[in-house]
Amino acid sequence: MAVADFWRFAMPDLKVNNTRGLFAEFLVHHAVGSRRPRVEWVSHDVETGDGLRIEVKTSAYVQAWEQRRHSDIRFSGLRARTWTPMAGYSGTKSYNADVYVFAVQTARDHAAYDPLDTAQWEFYVLARPTLEKLDVDSLGLAAVRTAAGEPVDVHALADRIRSLDPRPSRDAGASDHGR
Repeated sequence: MAVADFWRFAMPDLKVNNTRGLFAEFLVHHAVGSRRPRVEWVSHDVETGDGLRIEVKTSAYVQAWEQRRHSDIRFSGLRARTWTPMAGYSGTKSYNADVYVFAVQTARDHAAYDPLDTAQWEFYVLARPTLEKLDVDSLGLAAVRTAAGEPVDVHALADRIRSLDPRPSRDAGASDHGR
């Protein structure tokens, strides 16, 4: 028995919503050069070496099941309750990341769907203050495009994320951003 056997059993299809979401988190994790492992219960998906917290939301036109039409691209759960071992869940929902990445797997038919082909992914990035001004729990793709502008590919993703980091400036010695 090997880890690959478990992966084949538990995650055989990267079209499945939760698996596609994990894969998109991995793409962002890799793009920003994070070395921090994924932790299920924290309030964000990816964290850089200098503490930039990134939430990744994912959607796709094609799903694992048969469809009569493409899925609408929608991103939900933008606000969430935080959890700590000592206090449990917080009483209110909040925006819990510094930057939000909206990842769209763009394939339009099952035969062409290849989640490993990063050319089939578009990434839109919003800073937390922008979402706070929108004051929403979910966004459709049109609203994301209006707020974020043009998408970037995986190769330009880290630069877009860093350009939207809303945290106060760090001293000059921290310019490598933990990469």
